[in-house]
Amino acid sequence: MDKKLLQATLQTALEQGGDFADIFVEHKKVTGIGMEAGRVERVQSGYEAGVGIRVLSGENTAYAYTNNLSPKSLQEAAQLVSRATKSNQQEYNLNLTKIQPVIDFKFEKRPEDVLTSEKTALVKAVDKAARAVDQQKIKQVMVGYGDVVQNVTIANSNGDYVEDERIRTRMTVNVVAAAGDVIQTGYNALGSMSGFELFDRCDPAEITKQAADRAIQMLDAQPAPAGKMPCVMAGEAGGTMIHEACGHGLEADLVQRGLSVYAGKKGEQVASNLVTVLDDATLPDKYGSYRFDDEGVTARPVALIKDGVLTDFLYDRLTATKAECQPNGHGRRQSYQDKPLPRMANTYIAPGKTNPEKIIKATKSGLLVKKMGGGQVNTTTGDFVFDVSEGYLIKDGQIGSMVRGATLTGNGPEVLRDVDMVGSDLGYTIGTCGKDGQGVPVADAQPTMHLPQIVVGGTGDPVAANGEIKQITASEPQKKYKIRRI
Repeated sequence: MDKKLLQATLQTALEQGGDFADIFVEHKKVTGIGMEAGRVERVQSGYEAGVGIRVLSGENTAYAYTNNLSPKSLQEAAQLVSRATKSNQQEYNLNLTKIQPVIDFKFEKRPEDVLTSEKTALVKAVDKAARAVDQQKIKQVMVGYGDVVQNVTIANSNGDYVEDERIRTRMTVNVVAAAGDVIQTGYNALGSMSGFELFDRCDPAEITKQAADRAIQMLDAQPAPAGKMPCVMAGEAGGTMIHEACGHGLEADLVQRGLSVYAGKKGEQVASNLVTVLDDATLPDKYGSYRFDDEGVTARPVALIKDGVLTDFLYDRLTATKAECQPNGHGRRQSYQDKPLPRMANTYIAPGKTNPEKIIKATKSGLLVKKMGGGQVNTTTGDFVFDVSEGYLIKDGQIGSMVRGATLTGNGPEVLRDVDMVGSDLGYTIGTCGKDGQGVPVADAQPTMHLPQIVVGGTGDPVAANGEIKQITASEPQKKYKIRRI
């Protein structure tokens, strides 16, 4: 978009005053392919373009958007936000200067250069690979492919001008297995800030096999024991817990509204000194990565918790202004129709120095969590409950029987304070994080960690008072599970 048009639009938006104004221009092409019941059910592609215009005045935000990119439409939207924000006139710099990125992402196989037939063939191959694991027990396979090519232009009243391109590609597979009246599911996902070369680096058949194997093995899994017990969170479980139980509480808007357990605790010890939590949008090939956030702020790593001490929060421009600090590149939005919010990107606990195998061997009795499911978190208190998609009993430092129906219940800060061993590995998961009706791509990760005690919910035998897990009764009636599409 022509710089002169951007300057004129900003000038109009600031006619009645305001502290800050910006324009977010988006052009986005999306492709999605879905396969279910052995058939390709949908092949969709679409193009979206629009502009969002914002004016900040104190703690107030005026926001308008349009999918009409004509100068007249932009002027009308700018006049609308101008009338909604009346304050003292400020000094502005509308001499737009382009900001160069400090990192670069290389896209080797752009999605638009790959034929739809090739993408569809990949989806079919994933479906076939899943069914080949066990043709009798696997009853349903759902495969999803998606890619997004997003180009944005951002200009603001500080004189910043940013152009950026984000390309993301992903694959998801959900496998349903059944034996008798017992039904179980296995889910896996693959995705990154990359083009179709993602599938040259990562074999989709491997994640498919993992999902199928998990669903089949869960058919014979024993009911999980219930009670307080030690827990080993495997690195391959990904960072679902750190994202939900800790990450959202570190977003500055929740902190400033008193909706975070971490409010007022900056500089305090909030976790074990073995725990360091970072959010880094500059990591190559990660699903939540970007060069600039959606306010045009250069992405950079942020240490949120350092050696157990709370050091920082995730800020957008508005919350940074309230805190009298600089934004740190975490203002994100779903599209031009949404105003930016403080959001996570790639959130993870830094690896430690302990061999993951030693952590398991040091655990006399407990639960090994290899895959997390969904859950709920109260950011105000830090209380959480999570499903365990894949878990095993640990007995005398050895991995034992697989269990199902397990849940983890606890308090995020308390769990992080109790961590007494951190592994040298690091495992990632991807997803779409929802907040205030907006979804943005994220990744999260953690190393293998040992928790001395956590409440495990299950349908099996209770855990003894000393933490020993009793023998699970083999004749325990098998619990029936409904199919849940993820």
